[in-house]
Amino acid sequence: MEKRQKIQMISRGVLKKIYPTREKWVHKGDFGRLLVIGGSEQFTGSPIFNGMAALRAGVDLVFIVAPERAALIASSYSPNLISFPLEGKKLEEKHVEKVLNVVAELKPTGIAIGGGLWREEETLQAIRKIIKSVQLPVVIDADAVRALAENPRIIEEKACVLTPHADEFKALTGTKVGTALKERIEKTTDAAETFKTTILLKGNVDVIAEGISGRVALNKTGNPFMTKGGCGDTLAGICGALLARGNQPFEAACGAAFINGSAGDSAAKKLGEGLTAEDLIDFIPQAIK
Repeated sequence: MEKRQKIQMISRGVLKKIYPTREKWVHKGDFGRLLVIGGSEQFTGSPIFNGMAALRAGVDLVFIVAPERAALIASSYSPNLISFPLEGKKLEEKHVEKVLNVVAELKPTGIAIGGGLWREEETLQAIRKIIKSVQLPVVIDADAVRALAENPRIIEEKACVLTPHADEFKALTGTKVGTALKERIEKTTDAAETFKTTILLKGNVDVIAEGISGRVALNKTGNPFMTKGGCGDTLAGICGALLARGNQPFEAACGAAFINGSAGDSAAKKLGEGLTAEDLIDFIPQAIK
């Protein structure tokens, strides 16, 4: 650890850099266009949580590319989510060309991929092809993290944030992480250096490490009630919004961890055991304010 820079503790001050005062003469799209790639017939909620969290975090537009049922449910959930359905129950290699055509047509400024896609090999292969092909800032979450395990080199020289929990981190690196903070810092930093990327290891204390510069940050917002399904999807959505707005990966990861945890803290204070990811989303503007 001696060779590494001083560990930064994330505070509210990070938001001042991420959210500068808006000029009066701005227009739709100036604050980002996020494309969410996620969902499946069974797991329909993830892209909704991604998209709604991103909008609450200040991105201007959210597009969702998802298997048909997930895309239609997203559209009916909120008119703010613009969806593009893929024929079938899951993401497959046959969909890659359409996904890339959507990217070319919509010209998003950031991508969030992985939530709800699931782990079938054909889906993982499609994820790898999409990540390899896009030249945009991208948040890689959930099953997309697992997909990288076969060929992590596809993210080299890309502006990426990986957002694994401990099990996904093990799938990516082959390394198990416990609850000791020193161990989590060391292993996250080592992985970030190996893959030359930014990794946000989720946990009671989030560890954010940037592989190229060696920067490391810790986030202590959040609480044990955030074990509810979808609270990781909201984090990925917020991070996607911040990337799409033009922030660098390390700053986006730090800001997203702080905002997601702070929103979760406010929701938990009000709801305790009854907290859901939908509730957390409602508190994102308060966390930013």
